[in-house]
Amino acid sequence: MGSFANLADLKAIEAESAWEDRDVARSMYEFLGRARQAHGPRPAISYQLLSDPGSKSLTLTWNDLHAKVTQAANLFRSLGVGEKDVVAYILPNTLETAVTLLGGAVAGIVNPINPLLEAEQISAILRETKAKVVVTLRAFPKTDLPQKVAEAVRHAPTVKTVLEVDLVRNLGGLKSLIVPLVRPKNPVQHSANVRDFNAECARQPADALSFADTKTDRVAAYFHTGGTTGMPKVAQHKVSGMVYNGWLGARLLFTAQDTVMCPLPLFHVFAAYPILMSMIASGAHVIFPTPAGYRGEGVFDNLWKLIAQWKCTYLVTVPTALSALMQRPINADVSTLRGAFSGSAPLPIELFNRFEKATGVQIVEGYGLTECTCLVAVNPPEGNKKIGSVGLPFPHTHVRILQKTAEGFRECGVDEVGEICVANPGVFEGSTYTEVDKNKDLFAEGRFLRTGDLGRIDADGYLYITGRAKDLIIRGGHNIDPALIEEALMGHEAVAFVGAIGQPDVHAGELPCAYVELVKGATVTGDDLMAYAQNHIHERAAVPKFIEVLSELPKTAVGKVFKPDLRRRAITRVYDAALAEAGIAARVAEVVEDKKRGLVARIQRLGPVDEAAASALLSSFAQAWDWAD
Repeated sequence: MGSFANLADLKAIEAESAWEDRDVARSMYEFLGRARQAHGPRPAISYQLLSDPGSKSLTLTWNDLHAKVTQAANLFRSLGVGEKDVVAYILPNTLETAVTLLGGAVAGIVNPINPLLEAEQISAILRETKAKVVVTLRAFPKTDLPQKVAEAVRHAPTVKTVLEVDLVRNLGGLKSLIVPLVRPKNPVQHSANVRDFNAECARQPADALSFADTKTDRVAAYFHTGGTTGMPKVAQHKVSGMVYNGWLGARLLFTAQDTVMCPLPLFHVFAAYPILMSMIASGAHVIFPTPAGYRGEGVFDNLWKLIAQWKCTYLVTVPTALSALMQRPINADVSTLRGAFSGSAPLPIELFNRFEKATGVQIVEGYGLTECTCLVAVNPPEGNKKIGSVGLPFPHTHVRILQKTAEGFRECGVDEVGEICVANPGVFEGSTYTEVDKNKDLFAEGRFLRTGDLGRIDADGYLYITGRAKDLIIRGGHNIDPALIEEALMGHEAVAFVGAIGQPDVHAGELPCAYVELVKGATVTGDDLMAYAQNHIHERAAVPKFIEVLSELPKTAVGKVFKPDLRRRAITRVYDAALAEAGIAARVAEVVEDKKRGLVARIQRLGPVDEAAASALLSSFAQAWDWAD
């Protein structure tokens, strides 16, 4: 274990031995067994159902966690889950979520699914992965998750068993007596066998697996992508990639003395790998506050107090959460905090500075992808953090900046922008996604995963993300990086979040526009922000043609601005204005996602319509459309 300050330190670590020659665990069960042997009675995972400091919490030691994972794995095998069979979970954060993640990876292939997805998307993932067992919540107040999952299972014929987790045991006092009495009924019926997760686990042996633990590398997890561009794809993760993430955490970031506050969801790779796997490798203690993490009731208001209560040394966060946190006073002693890790989306420089000024602690920004089993690069915790960069590639990770040409791939020079391509132990070469056709043209030179992210590497080896290839705003053939707009508007003191996209335009194809969420209590108009943009965005073509202030920007569960919703909003606004100006009695009823055509505007007639005129008008835009009736 240790830290690093510069590229030379990382190269020295990499030179110690090849990754394949290292003494690392060869199975998930062996990995967890090493943690139990080294740290048995020490706390591993703690969980609070409620965000109030001092409210009831539950803790598993490394001995406890190992025993419960053993029981869960034995249960899954008893239900017919072999090494190539899938255990899916659709759960908020609970202790059982971590146990299922690990137990599913020991027994077969674990498939975490975002509980905020709609039933249709959940069902599509269950069908894609051919899940045999599903773990989810038992009916509980203020959540419709059991109903959504039941509807999803009804259309997923491979699911034979549903295991329910009851959150009541996390409650204290009167609530533990009242909730069972007001528990909502689940009206949706399906053919799968429904059982109680904890009761079934308790029937299984906790001291040893009931089956042989295979030590050969294999696929042990399916994680769906974040879904910022439509229906999620499913990435495959091998044991070696999962252990690699943990090894990096223990070797470079955490020690057994660390306590980590992680209000991120365990269906996402950030919490599952850089955090949970690093806890296993290092013996550090992780805290998960509330089922919904940062989205949980009172979490932002109480987070500083929770950090003080648990004496946390690190905070795990994302830019959107940091922005919300910075709008609240530091109302507790957080002197134990040594650092904060931010990922999932680029961190605005202004947020980095605000956090350091408020806490005296610097944010360590990193970079990872679901397709790489997460970790790729990080800023040195003990060295030079280049604000705006995502740091240096980890040992045994090879990052190249490439541009595709007619002749093949060309390596970019220092600070030249191209596509970020990655090879490391977390990249499943050739078969990243479960759907074979999704892997087409995914690798450069057969080995380097094409991330779809645009970036550059400076003379010191630091990696910068400059945008998403698919997020580029293409104005009359001129490529505009939305980050240019977003960074400029984030410099306004009233601005909390920005999402810049291309809105449809008859002449240019796209014109830049921006949607803004303000700091709590701030007031500023779109016109004010437009004047600010004109003064601070020096690339004339990038100045937005439209800026709108929203009460809240749409975001994914891990805090990324959800740009498809912004694009839907812009398409609706532009098409409706064009139809009204032309005197055509029609409007956009909805904008839907089509797998082949992308976002499609569905047009509703409001009266008699000259269809030829309407068609000529709408077809002058690049975006697809059709009639809603």
